Amino acid sequence: MTRETARTWAEISLGNLEHNYRDLRACAPDSKFLGTVKANGYGHGAIPVARRLVELGTDYLAVACLDEAAELQRAGITAPILVLGYTHPALAAEAVELGVTQAVFTPELAKALSDAAGGLGKRAKIHLKADTGMSRLGVLDHDPEGAAAELAALCALPHLEPEGIFTHFANADGDEEYTMLQFTRFLDVLEELEGKYGRTFEIRHCAASAAVLNYPCTHMDMVRPGIALYGCYPDPSCEGLDGPGLKPVMSLYSRVAAVRDFPADTPVSYGCTASFGPDGGRTAVLPIGYADGLHRVLSNAGNVWLDGKCRPIMGRVCMDMCMIGLEESANVRPGDVAEVFGPHLPVERHAELAGTISYELLCAVAPRVPRIYTDA
Repeated sequence: MTRETARTWAEISLGNLEHNYRDLRACAPDSKFLGTVKANGYGHGAIPVARRLVELGTDYLAVACLDEAAELQRAGITAPILVLGYTHPALAAEAVELGVTQAVFTPELAKALSDAAGGLGKRAKIHLKADTGMSRLGVLDHDPEGAAAELAALCALPHLEPEGIFTHFANADGDEEYTMLQFTRFLDVLEELEGKYGRTFEIRHCAASAAVLNYPCTHMDMVRPGIALYGCYPDPSCEGLDGPGLKPVMSLYSRVAAVRDFPADTPVSYGCTASFGPDGGRTAVLPIGYADGLHRVLSNAGNVWLDGKCRPIMGRVCMDMCMIGLEESANVRPGDVAEVFGPHLPVERHAELAGTISYELLCAVAPRVPRIYTDA
């Protein structure tokens, strides 16, 4: 698939990915670097992104589940992989055989990994997870003594290699007080583990994108940026800080399929939620819809960049197409390229209109939309 023949496509700048990697790494020069490539590399393509990150020297890669880890390994990627999310205990032997590092937060999974590793004559590398205030997964760490006892018991199982321990901040892009509360809880449980149980860890980590940018004190042994690696700030409050100037990695384009002229009072698209006035009007039809990742909530609200200006999405976004309102003088022809988001129209603008975040729109770009990699 090439730009010349694609109906809709995403361009992924591996050069911008490299720029972001280098700048983020410079923020935490004394820490290891974990590149987060879960959710198909936030929609950018996990395998090409992971390959470039490995070339650049990333220390670790992170995925959400075992299937994502296996996909990377099938592609020949040999860097250490941390599975951040849930793995069913019945899949413990598969995790051990793959040689991935598994996040552990329950006795059931810890025991399953230990038993599987013992049966295979191996050791299962794990990173323990402490829940310091995200209220998602992890050993609850509101009481450092109790949390340390639970975590130490998980570490004590045979055939496990507790390489790391981590937590996740809930509001590092919005609430310094709560972030520091979580960080203090994490430090307290680490102190308790070392003082009472003699347990230390090679890799302690808690800083995702917002904390990498906002809180150098949290960088510890490893940082794990996600959205920032792909050139988006987790929140506008993170922009303008001393540190990197991030460059967006993905741009989304669609090619004009038709230009249509209509008489007075003609309705447009499903539900007839838009229509032309007494003078009629013109549209450009783009072959991109919600099945490609253009959210339907952008109907009559979003814009594309076409013929040198922002032009409105007119009517409801369809599954495979949408219509763009044009003035009579617009110099738009079939085959012209519209930028859905990119250099002229940041993805954050669509996210704001859709009442969501850039992460969701990037991840929503469908598998059927080809990715064209530049600077490869």
